[in-house]
Amino acid sequence: MATFELYVNRLLALEGGYSFDKFDRGGATNMGVTLSTWRGVGYDKDGDGDIDPDDLLLLTRNDVTRVVRNFYWNRWRADEIASQPVAEIVVDWFWGSGKWGIVIPQRILGVEPDGLVGNVTITAVNQANPIEFHQQVFEHRLLFIKQIVRNDPSQSRFEKGWINRLNQFKYQ
Repeated sequence: MATFELYVNRLLALEGGYSFDKFDRGGATNMGVTLSTWRGVGYDKDGDGDIDPDDLLLLTRNDVTRVVRNFYWNRWRADEIASQPVAEIVVDWFWGSGKWGIVIPQRILGVEPDGLVGNVTITAVNQANPIEFHQQVFEHRLLFIKQIVRNDPSQSRFEKGWINRLNQFKYQ
């Protein structure tokens, strides 16, 4: 079964520090955690009565690890996925693109694309040929990136980085 620690170590190596690029739809981000995600956690780290970019500046690797496990890895039920590369590519897509990182893999698998990972989805993942399924997810994620840029050319500034990141999740 897939191991969280292997994925989170890879993710933390890929994520940078604090950024607030006006063209980034995620807005203020630190180590990959967006302000909206941190608001979902609900922790006012600086104790000033609101959750804002100042709180993101205080995130630690432990904070990020907890967010990744609770909001992404566990929602994908990735501990139940037999293939580490498959678990990593689907969780990373979910991490980077929200519900599409569940819905599109569900479509590939031919299960109800409801954005919720239940027994049917996990069974389908583990019954699929892991190399073929991984390749299909990889290709669909690449098309997803290209579509984002086609739909909003202002996002082209991120395209190379997104593709470089995706290439870090080739099947091994």
